[in-house]
Amino acid sequence: MTVSPISGLSGLSGLTLPTAPTVGGTSGAGFGNVLTSAVQNLSDQQSSADSLAVKAVTGDLTDIHQATLAATRAQVTMELVSAVRNKGVEAFNEIMRMQA
Repeated sequence: MTVSPISGLSGLSGLTLPTAPTVGGTSGAGFGNVLTSAVQNLSDQQSSADSLAVKAVTGDLTDIHQATLAATRAQVTMELVSAVRNKGVEAFNEIMRMQA
């Protein structure tokens, strides 16, 4: 089965996708760094979305799509961070229920 490329998506050329972090060793420091960077990324995206929303309301923003995309990125990132947190809490609770 041949998959043909989707045409008409040339406007997404500036979109950068996150890369999977490489974690070496089993110290747990790598996992902590990944979580820290994810929360920092979330904070940066929310700040960007907030500033673009203010510009849109005051009329300083010429392209409303920028504000919409920034708000959507921040929302999706928040949902992802929340899901990872929930899975972490579930895993912790499951470990605590294990009998020695």
